[in-house]
Amino acid sequence: MILITEAQSSAIVTPELAFAAVRDALIAAVAPGAASFPVVIAHGSDPQNRFTIKSASGAELAGLKVGAYFPTNDARGLPRHASTILLIDQNTGRIGALVEGSAANCYRTAAADAVATDTLARPGAEILTLFGTGHQAAYEARAVARVRKLSRLLVVGRDPSRTDAFVERLRNAGLPAEAAAAEMAVRAADIIITATTSTAPLFEAAWVQPGTHISSMGSDSRGKQELPAQIFPYSSLFCDLPEQSVRIGELQHASPEVPPTAIGAVLSGNAPGRQNESEITIFDSSGISLQDLHMAKVILDRHVGSGATQS
Repeated sequence: MILITEAQSSAIVTPELAFAAVRDALIAAVAPGAASFPVVIAHGSDPQNRFTIKSASGAELAGLKVGAYFPTNDARGLPRHASTILLIDQNTGRIGALVEGSAANCYRTAAADAVATDTLARPGAEILTLFGTGHQAAYEARAVARVRKLSRLLVVGRDPSRTDAFVERLRNAGLPAEAAAAEMAVRAADIIITATTSTAPLFEAAWVQPGTHISSMGSDSRGKQELPAQIFPYSSLFCDLPEQSVRIGELQHASPEVPPTAIGAVLSGNAPGRQNESEITIFDSSGISLQDLHMAKVILDRHVGSGATQS
């Protein structure tokens, strides 16, 4: 078994690597023979410490990711999130590689947003509204700024002091960030990203302007909700994996009469994406294991290619 530590994987991963790997994964997810298995949602001995297991197989890859969210790490001065990917050796059934990938997971999640935004947002979209001021939200902002030239980045947060500090960090990274109220920010937006743990809508459907693209990145379990359900009937709905999106993603709140389109089908040319300038498009990212497996495989290939293997 090859072990790739957090320090090693974070030294390898880049936004470009993540974008390419996730794009390939989303296409692979709709290929014949691909399988994404039901997500296991569990918790530690302390029920507030949660973890999920996402597993999948494709033409060349099989394995799983354990994604942990441990709020009790605050008291230890450790990050709340941790991600570990296991690639199965399909010849023996043993673990072929174990990749610690907490930083890689942040890049992977943001890359899904960037791929969808690049595919679905209007070419001239330049005003981004971002809900959320957490660790992942910064990755989302930077990833989308790589696929659209932003003239404004409007940040909506619950805590004014935290929002101001977050805006300052984005500005120091060269992004045109400013704090904004929700209604103004949504009405001004060409692109809206929600990266929160919300269980209730963050804005009203009537505020969203024609032609807007929306990426919901935070809903990945039952009960989570970032978008107003009233917006779904007059929007075009896309997601990473339809059967998962309607079960634990944002589209659990949408009518089952209009099934979403897998973004991989759009990327492979088998389904239409945005069809006109006034269309509202929504991408629901509940996160799929094939993204993790493709990320791990690229990191593994780079690691092995460098000669820095460890078993």
